[in-house]
Amino acid sequence: MKSKVVGPDDPTASAGTPSLIVTATAGSLPEQPRALARARAFAEPLIASEILDTGENILAHADAVVAILRTIGGSEEMQAATYLVHSCQHLNKPQEVIAKAFGANYAALAVETTKLVYVQRQTRSADAKAQLQDDPAAQTESVRKMLLAFSRDLRVVMLRLASRLQTLRYYAASRQAAPLALAHESLHVFAPLANRLGIWQIKWEMEDLAFRFLEPETYKQTARLLDEKRKEREVFMEALRAQLERELNQNGIAALVQGRPKHIYSIVKKMRGKSLDFDQVFDIRALRVVAADVKGCYAALGFVHSRFAPVAGEFDDYIAKPKANGYQSLHTVVRDEAGRAVEVQIRTQAMHDHAEHGVAAHWAYKEAGTKGYSGVSASSEYDAKIAVLRQLLAWERDLSGPAAQRARDANQGLFEDRIYVLTPDAAIVELPQGATTVDFAYSVHTSLGHRCRGARVDGIMVPLNTPLQNGQTIEVITVKEGGPSRDWLNPELGFLSSHRAKSKVRAWFNALAMEQTVAKGREAVEKLLQREGKTAMKLNDLALQLGFKTADDLFEVVGKDELSLRTIENMLRPPEPVQTADDYQPIKKARQPDKSSKRGKGNVLVVGIDSLLTQLARCCKPAPPDEILGFVTKGKGVSIHRHDCSNFRNMASGSPDRVIEVEWSSPKTPDGSVYPVDVAVEAADRQGLLRDISEVFAKEKMNVIGVQTQSVKDNRGGTAWMTFTVEVAQSGRLNQVLGIVAEVPGVRSARRR
Repeated sequence: MKSKVVGPDDPTASAGTPSLIVTATAGSLPEQPRALARARAFAEPLIASEILDTGENILAHADAVVAILRTIGGSEEMQAATYLVHSCQHLNKPQEVIAKAFGANYAALAVETTKLVYVQRQTRSADAKAQLQDDPAAQTESVRKMLLAFSRDLRVVMLRLASRLQTLRYYAASRQAAPLALAHESLHVFAPLANRLGIWQIKWEMEDLAFRFLEPETYKQTARLLDEKRKEREVFMEALRAQLERELNQNGIAALVQGRPKHIYSIVKKMRGKSLDFDQVFDIRALRVVAADVKGCYAALGFVHSRFAPVAGEFDDYIAKPKANGYQSLHTVVRDEAGRAVEVQIRTQAMHDHAEHGVAAHWAYKEAGTKGYSGVSASSEYDAKIAVLRQLLAWERDLSGPAAQRARDANQGLFEDRIYVLTPDAAIVELPQGATTVDFAYSVHTSLGHRCRGARVDGIMVPLNTPLQNGQTIEVITVKEGGPSRDWLNPELGFLSSHRAKSKVRAWFNALAMEQTVAKGREAVEKLLQREGKTAMKLNDLALQLGFKTADDLFEVVGKDELSLRTIENMLRPPEPVQTADDYQPIKKARQPDKSSKRGKGNVLVVGIDSLLTQLARCCKPAPPDEILGFVTKGKGVSIHRHDCSNFRNMASGSPDRVIEVEWSSPKTPDGSVYPVDVAVEAADRQGLLRDISEVFAKEKMNVIGVQTQSVKDNRGGTAWMTFTVEVAQSGRLNQVLGIVAEVPGVRSARRR
């Protein structure tokens, strides 16, 4: 299999631009026999020969991530999901394939983790320069994406933390320099996230590794200082550890005493934060006491303070008052007989488990009990999610210091424009600041918003326009059927804040208006078909003949009065027989002639002849102010033709003595006379052409009384010839309208016949 290079800890570089809006649940993965072995066997043929752009083999990376998850208490099912995540990019339809083999829950976890990886990688690449500045604004999008991903499934974040830690380990082991943007993101986004979730085992190691790549010289210098007296310090600390454990047990305090690992980044932070020299940092020498229970913790503290000299101002009780991420322990610093400072941490085994693995440990326990999150019993997934949400919101607030204010001043923003609330099922919903219960309903589902009639916030009924706050639980009360209120669109009443909800409400009312318009048009067309005796005609066929895709499209333009019913009438009636040049069209009754000439019919004056019948010829359909001539017919008076009419020229050449002079009368006031005129249109044949041209005539207030169409397939894809008969008062106005018709897409020419 040919190797393929993809992004660091990124199994999804070819996944396409994804959306983080998902429907995965945060429930436990279903237990399956040998899930881990099956998942690895499933993934191995796909990824065994593939490499990341770090140079690490993808299968080896996945194996290492599984090992990390195992150490922090991740279940076998979560470990199995690691292999499925890395398989996604090699499957055409990963959601379907994985769901079929392992179930929908596994598929959702794998695909959503894949999407998060891709989005983070794109963000990191686009903002590499900004990421290297210690400005909270540069971290905003990464933090928000983490929050959104977690809000749908905690396991997504667990997999991402483990994968990122392995990427840093690989760079360190292969002695490569990690990309600065990746290291910075690890130190300022991933490690704080691990801290907020209480997974200190990952936090410490990720901080040290990321710091090693960001400040290699400072890292090496601090490591060298730790190494210089390492053997002497280790001998001293082992003797002190054994002595303290023995004395505690001799005094009836059951406890284990352990040495604590040294974290370089933590040491450097303390040196910089307190302006200390290396020898002044207390936790270079540190012990941890694990007592049987809380009572034993305080008993051990009392003994340590009586046995050694406590350092003033260096005692913290995180048991009585846990940290924001749920961390519990007693911290104190004491000096031995030689004056050497030693930091001592005292906690129970349960507190230690939580301190090391945090939410990962909690997630592994089916029943939290005394291991509850943030010092409370969390016996359900809902309680756990609320607790973790509070930690992430606290993290958000931590990004609201002076640097965040500078970011806001620069219009970069942080989280002040967003809030996060919960559904009754503990799913987290992101909303704009100032959002109401109606906004919440629409964000969950459009139908829920339409049918919303009431809401409870944290179990209490509130008005629908109540602004929501971070961390609240919202329950929407609905009716079975119904729609929104027009009051919701009134900004003064404050029912809606989000653009999405407003657009959904407007769309509902627009659809309602459209239904009424279509119903009006349908009624008019059906009545017309009844009058014409065409009730058996299918409405869709009628629409297609008129150039509409569906019957509803036809009803819509009829309902809007954009298509005359006379156009439909003319199409339904059989075509009239071809007429000869002596067939004419009467217009009006003749008026009394004036003193200088005699007036014929149709507002035409026949020069020198009184009371002579006139008819407008159908062959050329003259209209004012066309130049006209008359031809005396046999028994039908004078036929009026345009001077350029070919029929007239033929008749005049055979009987020149029957040609007489005529002209249009010029009434002082318009008398409302209209004249039928033929318009020829040539266009590229397409769906809806007839409708579009008819709409032009309708908008220009020009009545169409007849339409004839013919379509022919040719080398240009098809040509349509159309003849429209329209009523005009002046032919000059027609020329303006034909200019508009010529601009209709596909029209090649529009002229008067």
